[in-house]
Amino acid sequence: MDEIVTYLIIAIGALGLGIVIGRLLIQKARKQNEQKVKEKADLIVKEAELAAENIKKNKILEAKEKFLKLKSEFEEEANKKKNQIISNENKLKQREQHISKQFEAVKRKEAELESAKENLSAQMEIVAKRKDDLEKVKKQQVSILEKIANLTEDEAKDQLIETLREEAQTKASSHIKEIMEEARLMATKEAKKVVIETIQRTATEHAIENCVSVFNIESDDVKGKVIGREGRNIRALEAATGVEIIVDDTPEAIIISGFDPVRREIARLSLHRLVTDGRIHPARIEEVVAKTTKNINEEIVEIGERTIIDLGIHGLHPELIKLVGRMRFRSSYGQNLLQHSREVAKLCASMASELGLNAKLAKRAGLLHDIGKVWPEEPEQPHAILGMELAKKYKEHADVCNAIGAHHDEIEMTTLISPIVQACDAISGSRPGARREVMDSYIKRLKELEELALGFDGVNKCYAIQAGRELRVLVDADSVSDEKAGSLSFDISQKIEKDMQYPGQIKVTVIREMRAVNFAK
Repeated sequence: MDEIVTYLIIAIGALGLGIVIGRLLIQKARKQNEQKVKEKADLIVKEAELAAENIKKNKILEAKEKFLKLKSEFEEEANKKKNQIISNENKLKQREQHISKQFEAVKRKEAELESAKENLSAQMEIVAKRKDDLEKVKKQQVSILEKIANLTEDEAKDQLIETLREEAQTKASSHIKEIMEEARLMATKEAKKVVIETIQRTATEHAIENCVSVFNIESDDVKGKVIGREGRNIRALEAATGVEIIVDDTPEAIIISGFDPVRREIARLSLHRLVTDGRIHPARIEEVVAKTTKNINEEIVEIGERTIIDLGIHGLHPELIKLVGRMRFRSSYGQNLLQHSREVAKLCASMASELGLNAKLAKRAGLLHDIGKVWPEEPEQPHAILGMELAKKYKEHADVCNAIGAHHDEIEMTTLISPIVQACDAISGSRPGARREVMDSYIKRLKELEELALGFDGVNKCYAIQAGRELRVLVDADSVSDEKAGSLSFDISQKIEKDMQYPGQIKVTVIREMRAVNFAK
């Protein structure tokens, strides 16, 4: 019994000792772990601090580089503006110097004029004195002559008048004789002219093309759609067609203004399609104008084909047919060119038949005699020569080519058809009310105005609108900057002032539009 108790006590003691030792070991292991964790944490903190320091240094370097880059860009931009300002100042100084020189020259001229005026006054006094002296000498000489000739002044005048009368009658008789001889020589030619005028059997409609077309609309609500938000639709339509769209208080009407009838017709048909469709926005406008332009080109061919069928002309080259169709949209001194050419063709056929010549060739030459006026490139040579070259190019008969080239005496007439075409051209153009020279010179001035602006670099399109009072210039956004657009407008206006003559003033508007286009596939 005592031994059991003793074992139990020993066991209990051993257990307690083991617990104590275990706790000590556990505490020691925990301290060691805590020490390792602390060391690891310290290491992580140090690494983080080093990384943060490196990031900080990198960011500072990046910020410095960006600052230096922005600084250099700003300095470059500032230098550009400074150079531009210096350039403008130099130009202003040069203009001031030029004006100062002109002012000094005007002053000098005023002084010279004043001096010349004084000299002129002195010379006039001398002339007056000399005139009086000459009058006295003349009277003395007249009195001496009267004594010598035993005639008074009036009797001498009468004798002189009688002598001059006899000489005048002799010269007049000789002149009348010359006129009579010339009249005999011209009698045959005048007789033929009278015959030609009497054989006119054609009375075609006379059309004078003006510069305004009216587009009728059902209600004034359509005007707002045509104008668009802040006028973007009407600007897009004007830029695409090259005409001026006038939307004012005129009830149920939109006015289309432009000197080129083809452009006006394209604008009118495009407006009709847009208003009928109802979708009016810049992209749709460009699409409709492109389609309308294509349709007009097809209509030109159709007009040419219909004309040659009506006149009974066969075997005409397709390019010449197209040029005949273009005559519908061209006027000569206010006379519609197609109507004029049809009239000349019929007159030529009638005259050739009366004179026993080839009526078909005469009709062909009459239709094509002004074909050079509608050649789109408009080279620097007379339209008669250009028309002859076109006829030769497209294998027309030699007689037809000569008649075209000689109808304004540009070349020598070698066939009998040539004088017939010339005479019929004069008959068609000289009848009362047929032509207006003002219209042709007006259109020529507007074309010269557009060609002048197209000669500048970066200009894509150019339209003369408002009867030539405004020139609208569309430039390439890639090659012309905003600053250059302003200087380009000034340069064009200065060149217009220098090279052209025009009434009033011309407003030069340069339009620069940036477009970015991509395709989703």
